[in-house]
Amino acid sequence: MTTLGLPSDIRACLFDLDGVLTRTATVHAAAWKATFDDFLRARDGAGFRPFDAVADYDAYVDGLPRADGVRSFLLSRGIRLPEGDAGDPPEADTVQGLGKRKNALVVAKIKEMGVEVFAGSVRYAQAVRAAGLRRAVVSSSTNCREVLLAAGIADLFEVRIDGLVAAERRLAGKPHPDTFLAAARDLGVEPGQAAVFEDALAGMEAGRAGAFGFVVGVDRTGQAEALRSHGADTVVQDLDQLLGDPP
Repeated sequence: MTTLGLPSDIRACLFDLDGVLTRTATVHAAAWKATFDDFLRARDGAGFRPFDAVADYDAYVDGLPRADGVRSFLLSRGIRLPEGDAGDPPEADTVQGLGKRKNALVVAKIKEMGVEVFAGSVRYAQAVRAAGLRRAVVSSSTNCREVLLAAGIADLFEVRIDGLVAAERRLAGKPHPDTFLAAARDLGVEPGQAAVFEDALAGMEAGRAGAFGFVVGVDRTGQAEALRSHGADTVVQDLDQLLGDPP
C-alpha cells in the first residue's frame, strides 16, 4: 500500500467530508459565526464578544454534531440554553433552535454557491477506489448526501455515515469513535484494518479512541502539531501528498 501512503494491512478508508473532501468548512464556520454573533448581540448588546471563526470554530464546533457544537461553544462562554426539541423554529433561543438557524444558513450558501472540492483529496479517493480498498464518508453533517451529490463525488463511496444515520442509529458523535466504527462495520472490516482521514481535532480523538489502523490529519489551517497531539499518525496538507507518484 506504499503508493497510497498507508500501512500494508489497511483494507478500508474512512473520509471526513467538510475540510477533507470538500471546501465547505469555511461555509460552516461563517454560518456558525453569523448564528452565534446574532444570538450574543441580542443577549449582551453592542459590546458582545464575537465568535471567532478560526479559534472558536476549531476549539468548540469543528467536527461535532450540530447540537453538540451549540452546547460546546455556549458553555465556553458560561451560557446554558434549554435543549428544546426537533419542533423548535430557527428563531427559538434553544440548542435545537440555534442549530436549525445555523443549518439554514449553510443550506442557503450551498444552494447559492455550489460545492467546491479539494482536487488532491478527490484524486486520492479515486486512487483508493482503483486499488480496491473499501470507502466510506463519515460526517456529522445532516446535509452530507446533498453535498456529495452537488460536488459530483457521491459515486466514490460505498457507505455514508452522516448526522441523519447517526441519529437513526443513536450513535454518539465525534470525538467519540462510534460513527467511524459504524462505517468500518458496514464495510466489513475491523477498526485496525481501516484508516481515518480527518481535519478536525475531534476527528483525531475519534480515530485514536477507536483504535483504527492509521489516522491521517489534514492540515488546512496551520494546526499540524495539534492534529498530531490529538492522535494523527501523519499530517498532510492535501491527501494527494500520500500518493507515491507525482501529482
